[in-house]
Amino acid sequence: MNFVFDIDGTICFDGKTIDPAILQALEEIQTAGHQVIFASARPIRDIIPVLPKSFQQGKLVGGNGGYTASSGKIGVTHFQDDLLTNLIEMVEANQLTYLADSDWDYAFNGLKTHPIYKNINQSSAQNKELRSLDKVCKLVLFQPPQQVIDELSALPVNITYYKGENAIDISPVGINKVSGLHNVQVREFIAFGNDSNDQCLFENALYSVCVGEHEVKKYASISIQKEELPATIRNVLGVLENKKAQGVQV
Repeated sequence: MNFVFDIDGTICFDGKTIDPAILQALEEIQTAGHQVIFASARPIRDIIPVLPKSFQQGKLVGGNGGYTASSGKIGVTHFQDDLLTNLIEMVEANQLTYLADSDWDYAFNGLKTHPIYKNINQSSAQNKELRSLDKVCKLVLFQPPQQVIDELSALPVNITYYKGENAIDISPVGINKVSGLHNVQVREFIAFGNDSNDQCLFENALYSVCVGEHEVKKYASISIQKEELPATIRNVLGVLENKKAQGVQV
């Protein structure tokens, strides 16, 4: 079985590390013969530093589906040139604060104290001018006015709203975490998440767990507190092992 985990707010709560108790539970999934996959809003560049080496070569979905990695090979889906030009002109005309991620480098014009900036893997990527990025796969706008949101709704893009951060995440149309999983040949899975970008995971999972009290929990099978995560993982594993013992394929 495939176990799919969001990162921030699901298994990582400081932007940098995963609690050893959670890591042990993740390792138990692998030991039991199942696959652990990570699906995050972060690009692959910023997922890798959070994961132990034993997980870095596995299947990864980044940028809410705009990036995929399998056995170290990275694939990207980026905005078409004319659409990207429209987005850049909108950003410049409205003097918006943004983070744009290309295939590896990025462009950021906000405060360097922002948590999202602190999570960027700056040891291997450069902060470039927005118009100099070769390919843009994802664009985050901070505190966008309603007029900009209205303009975006008329464009062929996928928009994820982060109410708590007053930000929106823009990807090419049709791109989300589930489409990213399909790109790495994953169709059936159990999902763990916590935010609006995990709704598609919850809606398509065989079983799903929302970590924390968030609006998106209504789409999950159950919701738990973060302290319950290791035990919940083991409970799900136990159910699967019982099914295997009964001869049910999982």
